[in-house]
Amino acid sequence: MTSLEPFPTDWQTALVLVAHPDDPEYGMAAAVARWTGEGRRVVYALASSGERGIEGMTPAECGPLREAEQRASAKIVGVDEVEFWGFPDSDIHNTPELRAKIAETVERIAPQVILSLYGGPEWAPGQPNQRDHMEFAAAVLEAYDTLSESGSDEIPAWLFENGPAATHAVDVDVQFEVAVRSLAAHDRYLSVLDPDTPVLDQARAQIDRATAPRDGSDGVRIAGFELKRTR
Repeated sequence: MTSLEPFPTDWQTALVLVAHPDDPEYGMAAAVARWTGEGRRVVYALASSGERGIEGMTPAECGPLREAEQRASAKIVGVDEVEFWGFPDSDIHNTPELRAKIAETVERIAPQVILSLYGGPEWAPGQPNQRDHMEFAAAVLEAYDTLSESGSDEIPAWLFENGPAATHAVDVDVQFEVAVRSLAAHDRYLSVLDPDTPVLDQARAQIDRATAPRDGSDGVRIAGFELKRTR
């Protein structure tokens, strides 16, 4: 399919760890739809409720709305387990408290695969990453390493980041439209983010970029993941 390695298939449960609502939908949802369609379990855990993410709305209004949009979005791709940890949106840091929550969740869910956010400073030249994303990704890596050093029986076999330096690929040609609908479920968020562009058009453009065929993929859409840790 592509010069990238195929994504592992010898697993049953994946844990998606992200900072905000809509983070899973920009690059992972197409792959998640494929996996749930194969009968695999995928769990979403979000550090925050994205309560500062919609201009003109108070956190008290915005947080519940964004949680509801995330749950609806997850359901479209077959994910029924979604949890929110209550860390402050736009003020996420790689703290002992965050690392402890990550470790507790990993041990409780017992996944074989972790999917996390890209932690690098830029997606591409001139396209900076968000600080929340970088801090959260660093916390995930550190929590994984601590679990590994402790000899925990629940350490997942693979930890991937969804980012530009992919090492592994998932064929998501069939899942393109469902991924578009999943992102479009963040309707209020997207409609405020870009009021001049219909939400469905925004979602289609984003998923088109995120799953664009790469060299060697024979025109097949893929979701790419970078392997950061394995055991």
